[in-house]
Amino acid sequence: MKKKLSVFFLYFFLIVYLEFINKIVMFNKLPDINFFVVLLFSISLAFLCSFVSVLGKEKTNKRITFVLFLLITAFYLANFLYYSLFSLPFSITDLELVSNALSFYEIGLHLINTDFIPILLFLLPFFVFLLYKKDFDYEKKTLNKNALNFIGIFAFYILALLGLNLNKEELYSPYHLYYNLDAITKSTEVLGLFTSQRINFKRYLFGFQEKIVAEKSIPVQDDQVEYNKLDIDFDTLIANEKNPEIKQIYEYLKNKKATNKNEYTGMYKGKNLIFILAEGFNSIAVDEQRTPTLYKLIHEGFDFSNYYSPEFLSTTGGEFQAMTGLLPTQEILSIWRNQHPLISYAIGNSFKKYGYNTFSYHNWYYKYYNRNVTMPTLGFNNFMACQNGMEKKINCSWLPSDVDMIDATFDSYSKNDPFVTYYITVSGHAPYNFMGGNKMANKNREKVEDLPYSTAPKAYLAAQLELEYALSTLLDHLKEEGILEDTVIVLTGDHYPYTLTEEEINEISSYERDEMVEVHHSNLIIWNVNNKHVDVPKVSSQIDVLPTILNLFGIPYDSRLLIGNDIFSNEEGLAIFASRSWRSDRGIYYMNKGFVGDADEEYISKINNRIANAFTISKLLLENDIYSQFVLEEGE
Repeated sequence: MKKKLSVFFLYFFLIVYLEFINKIVMFNKLPDINFFVVLLFSISLAFLCSFVSVLGKEKTNKRITFVLFLLITAFYLANFLYYSLFSLPFSITDLELVSNALSFYEIGLHLINTDFIPILLFLLPFFVFLLYKKDFDYEKKTLNKNALNFIGIFAFYILALLGLNLNKEELYSPYHLYYNLDAITKSTEVLGLFTSQRINFKRYLFGFQEKIVAEKSIPVQDDQVEYNKLDIDFDTLIANEKNPEIKQIYEYLKNKKATNKNEYTGMYKGKNLIFILAEGFNSIAVDEQRTPTLYKLIHEGFDFSNYYSPEFLSTTGGEFQAMTGLLPTQEILSIWRNQHPLISYAIGNSFKKYGYNTFSYHNWYYKYYNRNVTMPTLGFNNFMACQNGMEKKINCSWLPSDVDMIDATFDSYSKNDPFVTYYITVSGHAPYNFMGGNKMANKNREKVEDLPYSTAPKAYLAAQLELEYALSTLLDHLKEEGILEDTVIVLTGDHYPYTLTEEEINEISSYERDEMVEVHHSNLIIWNVNNKHVDVPKVSSQIDVLPTILNLFGIPYDSRLLIGNDIFSNEEGLAIFASRSWRSDRGIYYMNKGFVGDADEEYISKINNRIANAFTISKLLLENDIYSQFVLEEGE
């Protein structure tokens, strides 16, 4: 009689295989020396599963093994699909966001279609298991016979912990990711998915205090230069603060270099502001003949040729970056949604202090991404969207028109100058097809019918045409009202069209884009009819939008309290991505393969440390409600 194999080997093969595939399909990277730690943690987990699977009667053990095998497979597969959609591994704090984003079932179907081969790779062990499940030993084991599994759990777990100490010098070493850093993407790549998720869940339950990384040098301010900073007595705050966590925040902010005022400071002082967060907008949507208004606003006045819209958890992450000048993570967005901290420098709050009337509009559900509670934190207390007033003005059935939203709302703010109006559009939303799911794509289909692209890119371009028409409508209204010269239009995309594949994006891109950095390359519009053309080649991104606007409008603020920088300042340009890859004016750092450009290791290390601190400070500022200490009085 053929001897049956222990179920340990079943779990060992499954977990190691899934970790191996996960590393390849998520990070496009083969296992390296750090995979040794992943292997040790995987063996410990395999012993644990094996221990649980042989405690009962044979029939029960078979069922337990089947369920565990299925759950482990589903766990890895679901995380991959989540990463494919949001460019971040799943976090327990994302549950609410998942229900929002996946409410469009067609997006899920699209993922299955575009990621069919990786999905099959994740499911392969389960199919093999179904064929060979009879070859494994499911007999009940006594505690003595099960002792090997029990010992294996702890022995290999301890070995894995010891293995973490092999390389402690690097910022993103297994040791620092396990004990000191909250970087879930890098943690998943280095420590493996299961260990990274276990750490994430533990920190969610018991809390985790990430430390600020020590920087080698403290920047020196020039007394002859005027900076965007306020008279904040950090020395007194530090001396009087008993909480060590808050003390380290004050010390960091005190030593952070402020950005300089410049020739554009106050250029738009007193003018109205219309800020548009455009759903799925990207530079691939712009064409001089097809979208003349977008082209005009992008290339007249300030022309930001190296601007990026990094994707952090779909639209809500893009909104948070542009409105607050801070970096979002799953935990940071959760704090924003659930604790409602004051964000005194957010656009609505900043302008409201100087006599501006603030308005915000969205042509979709008003509770989507918890905007009914996050809008007031940005300074918009009169937010109107579908189901809290907008449905009385436009047709809110999916997909609503951006043109209709502009037409229906313009009169409600245009006579209340000075005003700040914030529009969140939706017409450019995925899925990109002509099968009934995208009303805007179908509406504008004939305008793209003859383009030499496949269906999804053509549907994307058709949907984005509604934004073009909405901008044209807005300009017409401003001109008719006689306030065009007194109004500045700012527009940024919330994220790139992530349901398009890399190949589909490159069909309509003017250059070949990679999937980690260049796919996020986009356009920023900061336009007034009286602008003269200024080429701005400096690298910038969404977190730079807020400080740039505050500087242009002459709104006093302390640049040390923001992560983004005024694009017109002397600070080096830097775009930060969810994977902790980055692009500076000197080149691109790919988290999975290193730096491409002209820089030495000291420079790369300096930027990596700065970025680690940027994520940490973004969280600490909100978690400790630090902005409440720096509230300006009306008109100060």
